[in-house]
Amino acid sequence: MNHFLLTGSLIALSISSSLGQVSNKPTTQQTMTMNRIERTQKTYQALFQQEIMASKTDPELLTILQRFIFGEVFYVGNLTDKTRELITITALATNQTLPQLTAHTGAALNIGVTPLEIREVIYQLAPFIGYPKVLNSMDAINKVFESRHITLPLATQGTVQEGQRLEKGAEKQVPLYGDSMKQNMKTLPGEFAEAIPRLLTESCFGDFYTREGLDLKTRELMIFCALATLGGTERQMESHAVGNLKVGNDTETLLSAMVQLYPYIGFPRIANAIGVIREVKIDPATTTTDKR
Repeated sequence: MNHFLLTGSLIALSISSSLGQVSNKPTTQQTMTMNRIERTQKTYQALFQQEIMASKTDPELLTILQRFIFGEVFYVGNLTDKTRELITITALATNQTLPQLTAHTGAALNIGVTPLEIREVIYQLAPFIGYPKVLNSMDAINKVFESRHITLPLATQGTVQEGQRLEKGAEKQVPLYGDSMKQNMKTLPGEFAEAIPRLLTESCFGDFYTREGLDLKTRELMIFCALATLGGTERQMESHAVGNLKVGNDTETLLSAMVQLYPYIGFPRIANAIGVIREVKIDPATTTTDKR
């Protein structure tokens, strides 16, 4: 338990528009009268449902960590608690820091994130981080679900039949990204010019974007967070920053998500992502009302 409390100290923000939860932060007046230590204790208790326990080996490091995340980072931006936890889960799964992922899965459940939301966030990562990492993450998460007596497997959320993957995937892909991938790949030799963009449309968009359980705003935000966590993905982040703006995640939301990621992935990657966000603009006429 001590181990999970230590690793669980790295936790999460949350985006209001995506999951619709009202944040449990104190009001502005309350926050002004609370110091950083008090905010840390309040937030930690809400997430982990217990008092902070001191580390026997590294008490100074844990104090710095806890007060920074729970007393400061947690209060920056427009995110709700539930989305903050999903962002944290996304980063931990992408980094394969599975002990911390275990702790934060429990914290997410404690504040009302549903098992389906957690599972679908992890499933959506497959085209971006690879299936082995998703399988590892689901193994850790499912153990938490079982410990909470959550019946597995969870309800099916797929909506696409085998022969519909390309068609239905394109319906999700084209409004957000056009056919840029197809155009970029058309000069490849032989079968690759057709196969690579088709595989992307069928697998990423056909298999995952069409699933129930998460709205489109949440999917796009978590994908952007995963790309920022991976590092070296500025080209892909640029495309998905545009996608986020098109589905209604504004610049404040993207910046809030980057602040939330800071304790988990470090400042250099956050700075790179912020540089991408600052440069991206879209035509308001291109936004979508698809909420799935």
